[in-house]
Amino acid sequence: MTPYDTLHDTLKTRYSCRAFRPDPVPDATISKIVEAARHVPSWCNAQPWQVTITKGAATDAFRAMITDLAATGTLPAPDLAWPAGYSGTYAERRRTCGFQLYDSVGIEKADRAGRAAQMMRNYALFDAPQVAIIHSPDELGPYGAMDSGGFVTAFTLAATALGVATIPQAAIAAYAPQVRDHLGIADDRLVLCAISFGFADTDHPANGFRTERATPADIIAWKE
Repeated sequence: MTPYDTLHDTLKTRYSCRAFRPDPVPDATISKIVEAARHVPSWCNAQPWQVTITKGAATDAFRAMITDLAATGTLPAPDLAWPAGYSGTYAERRRTCGFQLYDSVGIEKADRAGRAAQMMRNYALFDAPQVAIIHSPDELGPYGAMDSGGFVTAFTLAATALGVATIPQAAIAAYAPQVRDHLGIADDRLVLCAISFGFADTDHPANGFRTERATPADIIAWKE
């Protein structure tokens, strides 16, 4: 198998896990994940990403804090503006992914309460035993965030290669000020996203579907 084949298989194997077992990931395994992810490129080799990782009681405390914020209707205050909207193909892909999830766990399209309850699972971190908060310097703005996106991708791929399931979660960044305060992250850092991770509950129906992907023909515009 060539290095390309190995990478391609890992990319195809990775998925967003929405149900985890309670078993913690060993510290040595987490360090191996970060050891691999740190090699991604960044503008001027700034390497702006930093990661704050919880485990044990710290995960439970963070889960309780973020769930309470969402449940009580605390207004979102993300460091980076949310997308202005989803239209055309992007809206269709978003819709399809959502309905795949609802179908997998038996929630009817008209069941608003069921859909809301499933959405709240984001803030319960899908019962993951650990969460990584990705943050970058605010002075680097969207370019630091773009570089950190490469780190998020590499983290999830390295985790997959080591048998660890992940789900990147932008929803957690809705409460960036509270996340910073709770975890002691400096005020000059942008909270970009979370990666909940652990070992997948492979029997849970939420882990039984896979999203579709655009083809190379959909992505490439050749110019000659």
